[in-house]
Amino acid sequence: MAIEHIFDSASSVMTVISFTTFVGILLWTFVLKRGQDFATAAALPFADEEDSGHG
Repeated sequence: MAIEHIFDSASSVMTVISFTTFVGILLWTFVLKRGQDFATAAALPFADEEDSGHG
């Protein structure tokens, strides 16, 4: 019986931690106005590789 109570409590704690992490990511993304940083990072794969040495 005691082990079931521990697992139920751990499940509840992990749910709260996961939700808090999700809300934190949303706040970091949208509230802190980091759109320009994300746009720059998204464009990196398409940047020219001038000094790659291939050619």
